[in-house]
Amino acid sequence: MQPGATDPGLYDYHPYRGRTPVRWPGGKTVAVWVAPNLEYYEIDPPPHPQRKAWARPAPDVVGFAHRDHSNRVSHWRMADVMTKHGFPGSVSLSVALCQHHPEVVADANARGWEFFSHGIYNTRYAYNMSEEQERAIIEDSIRTVREATGQTIRGWLAPALTHTVRTLDLIADYGLDYTCDLYHDDQVQEVKVARGQLASIPYSLEVNDHYGFFVYNMSGRDYADALVRQYERLAAEGAASGTVMCIPLHGYLIGQPHRIGAFDAALKHIAADGRAWIARAGDIVDAWRAQQAPPQ
Repeated sequence: MQPGATDPGLYDYHPYRGRTPVRWPGGKTVAVWVAPNLEYYEIDPPPHPQRKAWARPAPDVVGFAHRDHSNRVSHWRMADVMTKHGFPGSVSLSVALCQHHPEVVADANARGWEFFSHGIYNTRYAYNMSEEQERAIIEDSIRTVREATGQTIRGWLAPALTHTVRTLDLIADYGLDYTCDLYHDDQVQEVKVARGQLASIPYSLEVNDHYGFFVYNMSGRDYADALVRQYERLAAEGAASGTVMCIPLHGYLIGQPHRIGAFDAALKHIAADGRAWIARAGDIVDAWRAQQAPPQ
């Protein structure tokens, strides 16, 4: 992507109607994946000239402690509901969590969840990073997750959704094969990179619990209803060509006692419906990639 370009040229334009149909295993119409964000936020991170980490002057004890609820209580509440209904996680991981709270990472790994990188900390932003700095973060992510879990990461969600113009090229250069950083489609799409192949898997901001509760001011019941409505529409449209539904979560939000019951009911509905292929992100990318024409 060239700085200042009118169109960044990250992907080709393919209208929704008229695409080559995608089919999911077992005749399912919508691939559903859950993306728990297992994160670590520094209470007093190095300042960044373009973005403040916290709303209050450091130390923002309120902001830090609210998010720390994930790693002490609500991860387990959220994860148990997911496991109850047969939903594996595809973890958007602040890889520093492997050192700060290895128990959380070990629990997710024991459940058979997949890990991809969400950067080192969610309080470090990619704006203005040099190529050397960005490569160091990618290399650290690959090494740290492999040492902690035995897994080799395949995917990327930029820390705090911040990027440089080279981010997608770099992750593909290191062998990662999917990104969650493009929000432009309801099906897996090809991304144009300098070398290798990179798929964009849908990661929906519209049903991200952060947006639901912080931006749209939803109640827990409102959010659960939105998940069901999102699912029903995508499952219906997927009969023509398989769609993808992502449920991005944060334990400190969805795992609060007053919200978890509605979330439980939404997952129960999706699991019982019969049209959902409940899968991990990498499985979805693999199934989609197997149906694509080989690169020219």
